Amino acid sequence: MTAGVRPPLELSLTWERDLLFSGVIGEHRLHLDGNGQDGVSPVQALGFALASCMGSDVALILTRGRHPLRALRAHLTAHRAPTDPRRFVSVALRFEVEGAVPAEAVERALALSREKYCSVWHSLRQDIAFETSFKIVD
Repeated sequence: MTAGVRPPLELSLTWERDLLFSGVIGEHRLHLDGNGQDGVSPVQALGFALASCMGSDVALILTRGRHPLRALRAHLTAHRAPTDPRRFVSVALRFEVEGAVPAEAVERALALSREKYCSVWHSLRQDIAFETSFKIVD
């Protein structure tokens, strides 16, 4: 395999009942429910994917920069189109950074994630209004 090329993502999804599916990827399992009752809905999973993708980038960039990150929390608010396919039309992602981390370092980490590293964001339509913000708690 060529250096830097990742293998394809492979997972299995099995219909259980109604709109409930059981997913397996490697040793990991999850439940997705189109009704959002017996598992997260597919759109909720997409929100989690975006928040955790950017959160992973931010945590990695800050810790590699030897910043004293003690905790990182993300809060995502996404608005959806009123008609089908009811896609995300805007997303606000707010991070709370705990530790004596300089604001410039957080801004840089968010910019790098958004512009270069977050594969989930780059897999979405780029006409989504997307806002990120942060608060540092020392």
